[in-house]
Amino acid sequence: MLWMKHRRIISVANSVLNSNELDQTVAHLLVTVLNWDTSRTATHGVDTESAHVAAKTEYNNLHLPVMDLVTIALQADDFVAQLKEAFPDEGDGYEDLD
Repeated sequence: MLWMKHRRIISVANSVLNSNELDQTVAHLLVTVLNWDTSRTATHGVDTESAHVAAKTEYNNLHLPVMDLVTIALQADDFVAQLKEAFPDEGDGYEDLD
């Protein structure tokens, strides 16, 4: 459990935060927010509200493959071993913690 506390939680969080899927979805959402006021922009007359609603829906339904790995690992009898396999250590000094 020390291994989980000191390494895997950080690794999973970093995998989520660094995922291309999250980056793209957040960028798309931000673009729709920036274009919300259409009175003075190149999007004048464009239905940006619908685009924003669609971007929010995309964000709310975001699927991250890394979370599939976590879900599968947590269903195993030895979930720590499964997480170690899915998120191998990179020589950070926690390899021997159990």
